[in-house]
Amino acid sequence: MRTAVVTITHRRDRHLHRQRAGLAAGPPDLHVVVGMGEEPRLAAVRGAPPTRMLCVPLPAEGLPLAAARNAGAEAARAAGAELLVWLDVDCIPDPRLLPRYAEAAGGVPRRPALLCGPVGYLPPAPPGGYPPDGLGELAVAHPARPVPAADELRAEDRFELFWSLSFALTTGDWERLGGFCEDYVGYGGEDTDFAMSAAAAGARMYWVGGAWAYHQHHPSTRTAPGQVEAIVRNARTFHDRWGWWPMSGWLTELAEAGTVEFDPARDVLRIR
Repeated sequence: MRTAVVTITHRRDRHLHRQRAGLAAGPPDLHVVVGMGEEPRLAAVRGAPPTRMLCVPLPAEGLPLAAARNAGAEAARAAGAELLVWLDVDCIPDPRLLPRYAEAAGGVPRRPALLCGPVGYLPPAPPGGYPPDGLGELAVAHPARPVPAADELRAEDRFELFWSLSFALTTGDWERLGGFCEDYVGYGGEDTDFAMSAAAAGARMYWVGGAWAYHQHHPSTRTAPGQVEAIVRNARTFHDRWGWWPMSGWLTELAEAGTVEFDPARDVLRIR
């Protein structure tokens, strides 16, 4: 199955370099790198996959995450990819990630199918960077997501658990589902919206055991003023579309910090 990895990036050259080094261990047929408001800069990596580089405009409201993912998918589809795998720029793939996604795509009982691999969170990189091997021993799994067995394919009904930092679907399923809603600009909400749209279209969601991605450590930016504005704006867009509030944990955290007023019982969300 011809596979393309899609990565979107903005000022994350070191993260991108480590990801490409990880992909070299079992390269896909194509790596599509989409720069948001910048031309991606690639350092030489021995064994790295063939790469297609794109650039999408950067609006004043924030990073165009949805539009960038859509552009990357269309470039991969035009290049003949049959399986699309999205990896956030700060994720290093396990050598089994791509073969496990390919196995799952060929074995799901129902389509369309969203395929999500587990993600392990790495501690801060030591001097000299992360070691090339053994990342699975350093990483800690997200406590709110399932961790299926290495060869397990586990159905999931809770589409709100979908995450865009590592997922896959066939090109045909992507075309059926129609991509990410580009009403979302800036941080937050667009991935949950994509999952809700997929569920409404009759898709199924599966956790793919063994398809590990390792998230490189970096400070959280969601409390920065520009990010808060985007989170609030996108949460309102989601609420208008689906009738409930996404990112409730983040919004509650921001409310407790005094940054926003959030009262879901009264449908109130505003920046203080």
